[in-house]
Formats: sequence, structure tokens, C-alpha cells
Amino acid sequence: MPTEETIWLLCNAESGSNSDAALETLDTYCCDHGFNISRRICFPDEELPNAEDLENAGIERLAIFTGDGTLNAAITNLYGWSGEILVLPGGTMNLLCKRLHGEDADLETIVTRVAKGAGRRVRPNIARCEAGDALAGLLVGPATAWGDVREAMRDVDVAALSEETGDAVAQTAGGDKIHCLEPALGRRDGYPLVEITPSHRGMQLDGYYADTTTDYLRHGFSLLRRRFREGPHERLGLVDEMVFESQQKQDIPVLVDGEKGKVSAGSAFTVAACEVDLLATHHGY
Repeated sequence: MPTEETIWLLCNAESGSNSDAALETLDTYCCDHGFNISRRICFPDEELPNAEDLENAGIERLAIFTGDGTLNAAITNLYGWSGEILVLPGGTMNLLCKRLHGEDADLETIVTRVAKGAGRRVRPNIARCEAGDALAGLLVGPATAWGDVREAMRDVDVAALSEETGDAVAQTAGGDKIHCLEPALGRRDGYPLVEITPSHRGMQLDGYYADTTTDYLRHGFSLLRRRFREGPHERLGLVDEMVFESQQKQDIPVLVDGEKGKVSAGSAFTVAACEVDLLATHHGY
């Protein structure tokens, strides 16, 4: 039996994988591998922990079992902390978790790896903009309006769903497209959506276009399922910095790890390092 280590756990009942059964399973895995969860923080009913909370409690490892949006809020709230964060697959897409532990690593596999010492502290590249830091990815442009449709579906709000769907189709078809200004990449007339994915090589850019009614629908379905690359798109390249401009030079809507925001036209998106240690267990990281 490994030496017991006391950790804290942050979870979110509204995240995709945070069922009572999943939490019980996580408790079992942790207990079996020598991790004592001395405190469970249930966000949003409880506040996110800060560095002082953890340091005063003598906690050096925080496990987070939530989706990418809550992960973003929790991790950026801990910038400057000397401990380490273990990201677990507690959401729907778990993009950051896959980045740190591999596409196929499940909850038990990750906990087992950590218990065996098969992990290391990393500070992965993130994509930084006026709206915040994206650890998993950024969506930029008017077609991010499909995020409102997804929220209406999750809330089972039929009236809002109809309204938001109509607006999302209109924005994808005729919204204020964005184009890559510096450096100049891709289509001159721009895109309704650009995806930014941070990696150790920089920021990968993918431009999504909608030339036909079928394209609009494909975009909508892919965004609702958060499978962005099923929509028609083209690879634009890898960059360390990008400036977008909208056709009407207005503020640009964004989704930062799935959370809504906006940036001013002409503002920069840059590569930066995460400002707290995350634990990676994937051999290819």
C-alpha cells in the first residue's frame, strides 16, 4: 500500500461527468491508491480555492474533476501557487485532460499513473487574449453564437433555443467575419469562425467557412456537439501571435475554453506559459 497523501478535490455537479456514481468511483480509486481526499469543494455552491487556502491547509496537490470551463476558472485562480494541479476527466469533452494525459486515458488510468509517480509537473503553453487565458482552446468569430444554442439546450429552454438557433444561423451566414490581419493568413474575406489550439509548438489556427446552407448546418451540429473539426475548415498554420480584424472593425466574440467573452478588433492573441504547475502523465507530452 502506497504512503497516504492528503489532497483536495474540486468538482462541479453541472459538469458532464460529475454524477454521484462517478464521484463515488473517483473516491474509491483515490482510496485504493493512497490518496486521502480531506476536503471536497463543490463549485459553484462553494468558492474556488485560492493559493492562500491551499497553503494554509498544507495541501500540495489539488485534483480537479470538472469540465474545461470550470478548469479554466480554477487554474487561472491559482496562478502563482507552488503546488500542483491534477486534471481529471470530469466534463463532456475534457480537452485539457486529453492534452495532459492522452486521448484514451480514463479516470482509473490517470489516478494509477500518478500513484506510481508516472507524472511530471509542466507549465503548458496557453493562448492569451483580452478575454482571458485558454488552456484547451479558443473559438473566435460570429459563429461562436452557437454556444448560446448549446446553453439553451442544456437548460431545456425551448423559447430561447428557437431564438438563439435563428441568430446563430444568421451570424454564421452573414455575421461580421474575421480575417487574419497579422500575419496575413487564409481567406481575404475572412471566416465566421477561427479555432485556436495552444500546443508546445505554438498556436494552431483552423479557419471555418460557410459557403452553402449545408455548411451552416454542419457548423451548427459540430459546434453543438463540440466536435469543431467536423465542420468545413482549412488549416491556417502555427503562430506565436495573431491579430484578427473584423470586417466592420467591431469587437469580436470569443469562447475561451467554452466560456463567452469578447475582444477588441486589432487586439493580439499570444502564446504564453501557464502560471501554475499542472501534472502530465502522457508519454508524448
